[in-house]
Amino acid sequence: MSELLKAGLVLEGGGMRGMYTAGVLDCFMDNDIYFEDNYGVSAGACQLASYISKQPGRAQRITMNYIDDERYFGMKSLLKTGDLFGVEMCYDTIPNELDLYDYDTADAFPGKAWAVATDMETGKAAYLPMKDMRKDIQAVRASASLPLVSRNVEIDGRLYLDGGMADSIPIRQSVKNGNKKNVIVLTRPGDYRKKPQTKANKSLMLAKYYKYPNLRKTMSRRSVVYNRTLELIEKAEAAGKVFVLRPERLISIDRIETDRRKLKILYLQGYHDAAMNLKVMLDYIKG
Repeated sequence: MSELLKAGLVLEGGGMRGMYTAGVLDCFMDNDIYFEDNYGVSAGACQLASYISKQPGRAQRITMNYIDDERYFGMKSLLKTGDLFGVEMCYDTIPNELDLYDYDTADAFPGKAWAVATDMETGKAAYLPMKDMRKDIQAVRASASLPLVSRNVEIDGRLYLDGGMADSIPIRQSVKNGNKKNVIVLTRPGDYRKKPQTKANKSLMLAKYYKYPNLRKTMSRRSVVYNRTLELIEKAEAAGKVFVLRPERLISIDRIETDRRKLKILYLQGYHDAAMNLKVMLDYIKG
């Protein structure tokens, strides 16, 4: 592997829209491009796991191969276990039996990697290290545990859920950690803005998380925080302070998408966008 790039890599979540990120990261891996400091949120944390283990194609392959498997995803899993995405399948059966995860390579990754989760008690973002992936796969699970359709994830006595609630695009954390150059992979087009939480969603959050007022408050402010972060990124991008990869346009795709054709198109779009921008991105980082 070539020398790590002295920059932060920030990966937004977005459910199945993360296939765009999978394409971007596969292009990076095919060109031996790795970063010193890496942050993944929700689906972005899942994609990051295969990136630090240097397994191009794996993230895409898992989604495409198992999206119809009721052990992997679906209402049966939700009703049976409390998780829309089957925990045993996603975090044990697949990495240990069906599509082997390269734990040794991931653990030897010379850079730093973080899965962003939301602390249920404080409602604040937690940046959980991805160092020993046999253990820290739980950090990825916590980051990707969507509210209302996932069980809480306990790590070292703290309860966590989806990192997108508290810090959907952790560019501020990357800058705080000293990264003067940052590459951000978004999963929405540039004109996207998040809408406020609906009354129905507020009611569901209250019913399920009545013991966690700070979590509910964080969720209620999510759209405001998210949109302010986008504004921050756009200003930084215009000033040449960050480099952003995002889909120019997004085909009609659900957060929970099962159409393989659409998912493949999105993956190829991510790969293409990264390939077309590699030189410009490297010039920005090394300039």
